[in-house]
Amino acid sequence: MNALRILACQIAVPKIRDASARDAHLENLARLIAANASPCAQDVIVLPELSSIEYSDDAFDRLALLEEPLQGPSFRRFSELAAKLRTTIVYGFPRRGENGRHICQAAVGPDGRLLGWYDKLHIAQFGASAEAAHFQPGDKLFVFEVAGFKLAPMICYDIRFADLAARLAAEGVDVVLQSGAYYRDVSFHSWRPFVVTRAIENSVAWLGLNRAGENWGGSIWCPGYADDQTPEDVLGREETFWRVELPANFKAAAASRLPFQRDRRNDYSQLSVAVLPEKDAAHE
Repeated sequence: MNALRILACQIAVPKIRDASARDAHLENLARLIAANASPCAQDVIVLPELSSIEYSDDAFDRLALLEEPLQGPSFRRFSELAAKLRTTIVYGFPRRGENGRHICQAAVGPDGRLLGWYDKLHIAQFGASAEAAHFQPGDKLFVFEVAGFKLAPMICYDIRFADLAARLAAEGVDVVLQSGAYYRDVSFHSWRPFVVTRAIENSVAWLGLNRAGENWGGSIWCPGYADDQTPEDVLGREETFWRVELPANFKAAAASRLPFQRDRRNDYSQLSVAVLPEKDAAHE
């Protein structure tokens, strides 16, 4: 197992109101990726949450025009590109399923075949997020392998639930690819501390990938540990095609620098809780 090479695409997404605008955006995005990648130069290319459409109430109100089946326009475009570049591509789109609409991240392999997909488990409904009226939560995880590393998608709001990250770590995941659409609202500034926390507490590498723009940006990479020797890898707001590498021995490096995992207990639920008695009311 050699280093995992990731091309993270913090992309700008234009105003999209119909299928023709979406398809034009997908074509332009494929050209941009091809211009910033070359065959076999990266193991996986990652795009943000709902990378096929604008993240806005106006776009969500037009989802009947913008949604796709699993093997719709986004799949066809990125399947062709993945085969051309001989790499894996992870991309986002609004998926029309049997029981409603989902915020989906799908992966296609170097042969252009669908590897699998993940539907966002937690639907955000605060700040600039208003997803509940339009999307249904998913009900399964998705883990796949690239270059000897186990990878798993996660989407935006999902990061706030520690049990989910712990479950992925228990499944042997090496890298969490957390694609988001983080607007600079009340929740924005807690997102990146969550990335570092989830990465360190689970000894997994973590990509927190946003879209580009004045009110977006700030994508972050944490290799499973953070100390005074670890540079803070955080992007600005501009569109960026960002290369990061993860060495094969990153878990050993994390265990050496921050060896707390050896002291973790298997079960904290069985610990008793000492409760101090209430003060005697007569002596207050």
